[in-house]
Amino acid sequence: MLICRSIADCRAAVADLRAQGQTIGMVPTMGFLHAGHMQLVATAQANADAVVVSIFVNPTQFGEGADLAAYPRDEARDLAMLKAAGVAMVFMPDVDTMYLDGDETIVETTRMANMLHGLVRPGHFRGVTTVCARLFNIVTPDIAAFGEKDYQQVQVIKRMVADLHMPLKIVGVPTMREPDGLAMSSRNVRLTPKDRAAAVVLSRALQNAAIAAPTATVADLRKVISDTISSEPNASLQGLDIVEAETLNNIDGGLTGPTAIMISVAFGDILLIDQKVVTP
Repeated sequence: MLICRSIADCRAAVADLRAQGQTIGMVPTMGFLHAGHMQLVATAQANADAVVVSIFVNPTQFGEGADLAAYPRDEARDLAMLKAAGVAMVFMPDVDTMYLDGDETIVETTRMANMLHGLVRPGHFRGVTTVCARLFNIVTPDIAAFGEKDYQQVQVIKRMVADLHMPLKIVGVPTMREPDGLAMSSRNVRLTPKDRAAAVVLSRALQNAAIAAPTATVADLRKVISDTISSEPNASLQGLDIVEAETLNNIDGGLTGPTAIMISVAFGDILLIDQKVVTP
């Protein structure tokens, strides 16, 4: 497994793979990998000949410096997992490599980045699209895999790729969960034992909504979810969005097709998100 830390080395390595006739799959990550990330790797491997994983804790998508500083990191463990999985290359740039002195260019989906979960974390999706546009420009993958737990993120990235005519396919991968239903996330390790036990309320709320969906209105689903979350004293509902699955447009009244439910819940200063697509 090749490890590249500079853009020049990364581009040279990708050129070598291309010269061998290989297609390139990519999995952008911020490291501290778990089984959900490895499922993304497996999906990329199923859709391309060689897989490049990027590990970069992107400062522009964090709202608070403390949250960025607290983000967990374990480079040696990450590299061991990726090597065992048969990844061809890992791209590990530092901040000064990705954001040059005097940097002033951003990439933003103006509507999708500033709605729903984007209102809870202002500027977050602008940071995501900006760094992903740069990573895609450097690695030039044929496909890139993203987890559907960050459902709005997947739709935002798809919109960016379409709008900028990028020659790659974005593949969404279903959410990987712990045995108790909690969506896998690098943030989970920061939960206290009491909050970790309480966090299963996210998946429970979504499951309750899915059961109610065939006969429910949007107002009914909001009540089901808010009632379920409020039943857990350690949980604080921060955001709840019920929208058309592909466009993220708002829905009034009853459901008419595939509907995305996205929730963000705080446990102390740790914000967790989860999602589920339901059908009427």
